[in-house]
Amino acid sequence: MNDLTPFDEITAKLPQLSAFQAVWNEAEEFLRKQCPEGYTPEDIGQIAWDMLPDHEKPAALDALFYCWWTALQSDRERRAAFEATEGQR
Repeated sequence: MNDLTPFDEITAKLPQLSAFQAVWNEAEEFLRKQCPEGYTPEDIGQIAWDMLPDHEKPAALDALFYCWWTALQSDRERRAAFEATEGQR
């Protein structure tokens, strides 16, 4: 039996923000308004981390580690592909 409303069915397909993603977005919006001269990812991250409830921090830290790892792997793959292409010249 399907108890979902049409709204539930539509929104169920949307990506769900994690608590860290939500506070990150909030911190970035805050800095965009407060610091039009510019800000760094570290600025956003520190504000977001400070806003995050303590019980959400372990999951956020896991996500940060995973993000770092995937960026590192992506960089390694791009470098290897570039070096392979350069070797063909």
